[in-house]
Amino acid sequence: MKPMSHRILVVDDDPHIRELLAFALAKAGMRPSEATDGQEALEAIGREMPDLMVLDINMPRLNGLDLCRRLRAGGGAGAGLPILFLSSRDDEIDRIVGIEIGGDDYVVKPFSPREVVARVGAILKRGVPPPEPENVVHNRLTLDTDGWEARWDGASVPLTATEFQLLLLLAANPAKVYTRDAIIDRLHGPGFAITDRTIDSHVRNLRAKFSPADLIETRAGIGYRIGACR
Repeated sequence: MKPMSHRILVVDDDPHIRELLAFALAKAGMRPSEATDGQEALEAIGREMPDLMVLDINMPRLNGLDLCRRLRAGGGAGAGLPILFLSSRDDEIDRIVGIEIGGDDYVVKPFSPREVVARVGAILKRGVPPPEPENVVHNRLTLDTDGWEARWDGASVPLTATEFQLLLLLAANPAKVYTRDAIIDRLHGPGFAITDRTIDSHVRNLRAKFSPADLIETRAGIGYRIGACR
């Protein structure tokens, strides 16, 4: 897929931020479009589904958290739309909630446009499944890397790109315990700035989606590994 095919929707009520990010994304070979708030973004998504959305949390009419909840609960194409949240420095609780309701990552304002572009690129790469193997099967869990689909006892379980990649990492190596740092390195690349709490939030999301299955084990003081999935 050529970089120009990546359609990025930038949603923020600050026109300066939208203009800054749109310029940086276009310079990186992507096709940005803009929306001033969540309601306008919802309408834009209805017209043409983007490949990723850069979404501010605090906006009028429909804020970023409520828009994310609506998309994830809708069950349509928007349920798997990658979302990179923009948040203010003092909105730690909102950032945590954003990840818990299905956001893929977040950037704190003020930010470098190059950082946003780098994180967008990292999320998009996560959305490209590896060519081999086509399926990872671990007891009742099946991960179809060709169709980018998770199934439990044959029933599809909708996941975000980050959730799928994290679960694939664990399921493909069932005997291995991964530290949070190792998970961050595998999903984002070495040295990528993201907190342990973000990984914990993704794990909680996965457990909730597969509840009450023993999907992921916590190894105290170490990290995570895939559960028995029985």
